[in-house]
Amino acid sequence: MHFAQIAELCGSWPGVSSDVKWRDVRVHSVGGKMFCLYREPQVGAQTMSFKVSPERFLELTDQPGIQAAPYLARHGWIQLDRPDVLPAAVLHELLHQSYCLVRAKLPKKQRDALSA
Repeated sequence: MHFAQIAELCGSWPGVSSDVKWRDVRVHSVGGKMFCLYREPQVGAQTMSFKVSPERFLELTDQPGIQAAPYLARHGWIQLDRPDVLPAAVLHELLHQSYCLVRAKLPKKQRDALSA
């Protein structure tokens, strides 16, 4: 899966916004809360990070090419060396799970507004 496909996928979910922070990091957020980030492809680095459930964190970080995300691991984030470390279907599922995990933590009023 390429970063353009990831951006399209993340942008297809309700309430998602995308912007560039820290000069060259593309950030996808729901309700103002980050759920996926990666460096812009032209920068060279192909790492990407996103939130996973506590149950999946240890399982995923045991795989080659996947580690705890710097600065964000304590909040359940992992970092992939490249998006293709995982099959596209698995990455799609994990990104959607990240979106759902972050969305679930939003205030009820904000969640309800996203559902409308």
